[in-house]
Amino acid sequence: MKASAFASFAPEIVSQVRNYGKLMRVDKPVGTWLLMWPTLWALWLAGEGTPDQGLFLVFMAGVFVMRSAGCVLNDFVDRKIDPYVERTRTRPLATGAVTPFEALTLFVALGLIAVGLASMLNELAQMLAIVGGALTFAYPFIKRYVSIPQFVLGAAFGWAVPMAFAAQTGGTPELAWLVFGTALVWAVIYDTFYAMVDREDDRKAGVKSTAILFGEVDLFVIAGLQGLMLLALVLIGYRAELSAWYYGSLVIAAGMMGWHLWLARDRQPAGCFEAFLKNHYIGMVVFIGIVLHYTFNPA
Repeated sequence: MKASAFASFAPEIVSQVRNYGKLMRVDKPVGTWLLMWPTLWALWLAGEGTPDQGLFLVFMAGVFVMRSAGCVLNDFVDRKIDPYVERTRTRPLATGAVTPFEALTLFVALGLIAVGLASMLNELAQMLAIVGGALTFAYPFIKRYVSIPQFVLGAAFGWAVPMAFAAQTGGTPELAWLVFGTALVWAVIYDTFYAMVDREDDRKAGVKSTAILFGEVDLFVIAGLQGLMLLALVLIGYRAELSAWYYGSLVIAAGMMGWHLWLARDRQPAGCFEAFLKNHYIGMVVFIGIVLHYTFNPA
């Protein structure tokens, strides 16, 4: 009888676990990749091609946990808006598949895991982790009050960079902040593409974004930010004394940036969303360039 009761109850448990996974965006890993690539840039640059294995595992777990926690909190804050936005109306909180209490419980659980991971780092990295946590918490709220929430998102997504340098080297040199600034600019680029998908719905809901702020010159501004990002990447190569392998990756990245602008040229939601989805390949290409440099040009 007990076995039969469990068998009938098990599908409900599995279904709810899947809803929690959707709330954490486990089924949509692009956000994890966008957070992961700058973290890997930092780990390899700080470790000069041989980052500490333990730190690598801690930061990769941290990328997943913090991105998941950010998604849960974002959906909790937006739970009364998402049902009226085409792209978000099927999210678990918007449909009622997950209750607000369940979402908050999941967020706290993920936060505790993040604290546990941070406790494995040195003191400076732990202090920086507190700032990173504050940025993650602030983003879902700040987009209601400022027109440039993408910059806050960029700071949150890039904050693992100084943390990685601090954990690996015990300090945050100029190179760390240069990589952080590059990651921030990149986040503004890809999240503006993302915001262009929801621009009309966001206007109606009163949500602010750079897509609304930039208006008709959005693609022009994105192109300018892409140029700034490329310049910053060149400066990173110069400061880190990277070789032609790295600069070759930047040429490929530049071509991809042009392709993303082309995808969004008509400002249609589908094209803008495709440009957002494809952006993580830029981070991957840059990372490959860094790895190839340290593989064939060891210190």
